[in-house]
Amino acid sequence: MPHTSSTTQLRARTFRTMGTVVSLTVASGHYAQTAVDELESAAAVVEDKFSELDLSFSLYRNGSEASRLARGELTLAYASESMQALYAEASEWRLATGGAFTAERPDGTLDLSGIVKAHAVREAALSLEALGLRDWCLNAGGDVLVSGSPEPATEEPWLAGIVDPQDRQALLGAYPMSALRALATSGTAERGQHIWAIGGAATEFDQVSVAAADIVTADVLATAIVAGGTRTLDQAVEKWKVEVLAVRRDGTLLATPGFRKPA
Repeated sequence: MPHTSSTTQLRARTFRTMGTVVSLTVASGHYAQTAVDELESAAAVVEDKFSELDLSFSLYRNGSEASRLARGELTLAYASESMQALYAEASEWRLATGGAFTAERPDGTLDLSGIVKAHAVREAALSLEALGLRDWCLNAGGDVLVSGSPEPATEEPWLAGIVDPQDRQALLGAYPMSALRALATSGTAERGQHIWAIGGAATEFDQVSVAAADIVTADVLATAIVAGGTRTLDQAVEKWKVEVLAVRRDGTLLATPGFRKPA
């Protein structure tokens, strides 16, 4: 079992959902069995939250509410409150990003997958806090949210590794998650081409990582910058308190000061 000191251990659980792998890592100094039981309970709560949202929002499930909307069997006016609320939030982000982030595919199909995973992380975090957990890291396919520290005694920050999109066996670096506790990465490395550039042109960036105070902001802006390019990156840095690491198609990097500091 990995550990950080003689008193603190890191324990993790993983599961697959929403087309990706979700992992929950908890730092604990408790008696071993107590810590294991605590982790199992927390992981079950997180998995239930993701599964619940996936059942409603997945376009890969024929019977999901999202699929019924896509087929025209249901209109948004008669959709569930959670569907309407998330669509409204996505629409606000569309306005805030000048159209770089949208809740529709190029063919007009409603697709909230660009925000629902981060929303699931956000909801799972609320559940973890309700359970009284303080020191944890939740990673949902590159959407990372942390609380506390992997070493509570020293309060060292969690480090989030960022994969090199041109060599998935290598890391571009590790970002210390202290002032900003959320990090999201969007691009083609994990899911292939699923983000469309504004105007239909090829995307300027292969991958964009954004650190922010909350996971939805980080995730939405990472997607928006991939779609909108340098212009959207500049607007995001001016408008929100974020740090950005963008990988151009030729492998060159654009990084704000927070990503240029050594981990």
